[in-house]
Order: sequence, then structure tokens, then C-alpha cells
Amino acid sequence: MEGPKLVIDVIDNGGQWTHREWRMLRYLGVDTKILPNNTPLSELRKVDGLILSGGAARVGLTGELGNCAEYLTLDIPILGICAGHQFMAGHYGGKSGEAPKPEFGAATISLIGDGGIIFTGTPADQTVWESHNDEVIEVPSGFSVTARSDSCEVQAMENSDGDRFGLQFHPEVNDSEYGRVMFQNFVKVCERARSSV
Repeated sequence: MEGPKLVIDVIDNGGQWTHREWRMLRYLGVDTKILPNNTPLSELRKVDGLILSGGAARVGLTGELGNCAEYLTLDIPILGICAGHQFMAGHYGGKSGEAPKPEFGAATISLIGDGGIIFTGTPADQTVWESHNDEVIEVPSGFSVTARSDSCEVQAMENSDGDRFGLQFHPEVNDSEYGRVMFQNFVKVCERARSSV
């Protein structure tokens, strides 16, 4: 008999595709809700993981993503997408800034090494969907870069504990060839974390 459904909520930072992140999780059989980023930590339900969505231009740089800093204190896996990724880098001591070459539309990324956990089962070079003026320019201590592109050196990162992940691009958009696999891999991380408690 299966246990209760995995619970992964999506924190809405004002991104244009937040609903797609929610829909992808629903498609994968996850119990999920979209929550505004000013939801108090005390009002979060018991979740197995969180996704910090993208947001408006510059929002990842300001450090003003609602209560995202508080959510990052939780001992659960967390995936930051676009602005969520940039905010995560800054929160842990890295740095984000204006991209020398902003990316919009389809782009090719290349994995570094095996690409780490989120890219398991995906090819070394793949097409993803970009929509950003800003990017991570310095990865925090304890994180490694797992993917890059010609115009962005930090397309993805993960920490050494295997519970914090950042993606500059949008895996929830259909044009990201292996986006569903990336979500599946994050769901597996959350499943393993729950079973180890």
C-alpha cells in the first residue's frame, strides 16, 4: 500500500509561468499548491519540498522575494527557478547581477561533468527556454555549477548536500526538452528526503 502523496508547494514570486510549475507537479502525482511569497513560514503546511518560482525583472537581485529567505531555513529540498535561483545564490553568500547577454527564447545548455542530480537521465547538450535579464555571477560556497551556456556560465547549480538546486532557465516551459525529467528528478530527491526522516 502506498503512503500519503508527496507534498511540494510552489512559492509564487510573480513569475509568468508559475502555474506551469504547479501543473507539472500535479501531472507527476504530487500534492501541490501555489502560495504567495509573503505567506508566513508558520502558515506553510508540512511539505516535502518547495519550488521558488521565477519573477519580474530584477526581483532576484533585490533580496526582496517575500519570505523566501525564511523558507530557505527549512530542512527540505528546495528548487529555485530563474529569480528563485538568483535569490538562492545571494542568500547563501554568492552573487547575482545584470547579465552581459540577456537570454530570451530557446538556448542550448551544456552539462558540466554528469550535471548532478537534477539532470540525471538527460543529455550533455540540450535545449531549454530562457527569459532573464539577470544571472548568477558568483556561486555560493558549498555549491557547484552543473550546467552552462555560451552566454551564461551558471545555468544551474546544486549544493554538496544535494538539497538545494538552482536553474536559470524555465524547465516548466514545453520548449525545455527535458524539463519534465528535471521535475521528476526533484520529486525523487524529495521522496528520498522524506523516507530518510
